[in-house]
Amino acid sequence: MAARGGLRTFFIIWAGQLLSLVGSGMTSFALGVWVFQRTGSATQFAVIALAATLPAVLVSPVAGALVDRWDRRRVMILADTFAALATLVVAALLWAGRLEVWHILIVAALGSTFGAFQGPAYLASVTLLVPKEHFGRASGLAQMARAAAHVLSPLGAGVLMVAIGVHGVILIDFATFLFAVGTLLAVRIPRPAVSEAGAAARGSIWSESAEGWRYIRVRAGLLGMLVLFAALNFILGMVNALSVPMLLSFTSPERLGVIVSVSGVGMLVGSAVMGAWGGPRRQIHGVLGFMAVVGLALALVGLRPSEPLVAAALFGALLCVPVVNGSSQAIWQRKVAPDLQGRVFATRGMFAMAAMPLAYLLSGPLADHVFIPLLDEGGRLAPTALGRLLGTGPGRGIGLMFVLAGLLVVAVSLGAYLYRPLRRVESELPDAVGDGESPAAAAPAGDDGPATAAGAESAAL
Repeated sequence: MAARGGLRTFFIIWAGQLLSLVGSGMTSFALGVWVFQRTGSATQFAVIALAATLPAVLVSPVAGALVDRWDRRRVMILADTFAALATLVVAALLWAGRLEVWHILIVAALGSTFGAFQGPAYLASVTLLVPKEHFGRASGLAQMARAAAHVLSPLGAGVLMVAIGVHGVILIDFATFLFAVGTLLAVRIPRPAVSEAGAAARGSIWSESAEGWRYIRVRAGLLGMLVLFAALNFILGMVNALSVPMLLSFTSPERLGVIVSVSGVGMLVGSAVMGAWGGPRRQIHGVLGFMAVVGLALALVGLRPSEPLVAAALFGALLCVPVVNGSSQAIWQRKVAPDLQGRVFATRGMFAMAAMPLAYLLSGPLADHVFIPLLDEGGRLAPTALGRLLGTGPGRGIGLMFVLAGLLVVAVSLGAYLYRPLRRVESELPDAVGDGESPAAAAPAGDDGPATAAGAESAAL
């Protein structure tokens, strides 16, 4: 019964997050088009991506420790509320005709900061609500929410930008934040039982912040996964911030929305498969095998300025991403003590994302000053076989960056498989979560107080 009630609570929270992600995705799409159409600069576009990442990297250790100390439901409510208010400010500035790029940078930085609290609180709550054997499926459903945003947000934003303008899109996003807060107000999230490791980690906020790193550092398999996703996010971050500029070099904003939505169906299908399947029996195979396929698909994205090819390649890449992320998340949820997951997941997210700000800083200048000139008409690579293969002109230099990034992802995946502690992380590292029920079964139901215990990564695509 406890497990059934936990699953019901998970689905209520999941529904709120789903709608909020769709709203946020529409705002991101609309503001991205707004910025690029006014500046035409890949560098400025990449700087916004940097502002949406760097603050989370900086505050994650402290945020994770506070998540483990505080009531996780309250953390999510406050994070969503502040993010909603920041979104409302953007709408007001746009309505008054005073919105500037630097305003968007500030709001992106605030959203990143709030996300540093909301993300670990949400992931750690899933462990408390869902039985261990369903971790992979729960991760698949979480990916499905992101996939729905990939599909619905660009289509919705493309239509609504014409009908009600960018400010109207942002106001809809504000309403979805309120819905997400309402679902959180309607549920309770249990407190984690205090583990031996959690009790030993009690101390000042600074020592507890460092505990996430200490926990990972002495477990070679988890440390290997940490380094793997940091490398993956650096590679993908180099091109992720440039995807819209590359696509807009040969298509219109309306067609861009269609391409992104069609490719997002791949993530939706992959998420549904992961939600029903739960991943392979050895989930590290789901991480490394499907990661290599993502790399191959990414290389195809940059191969030619062809709308059907790019849409199909993105479909294939995003089909595999939920399996990579879901399998990874299930491993972490099994191997980390529930009352330490806030700080461990925050540390994991910090390291996974830490390389992305550098990637964003490098991607714009590299595109503008190195790769784009190489494949411009008359560029150094234009008369070569590579120039004939990829084509020349607007966006082709960024296409070359996609090809190189995809091939490097494949190489990293194969290299990671050769590292034994990572390849055998599931068998050599004992589970921290028992069989049969979620960890909440051993702890009293939580009220709105501080947690009893003192104590995504995600592939960027």
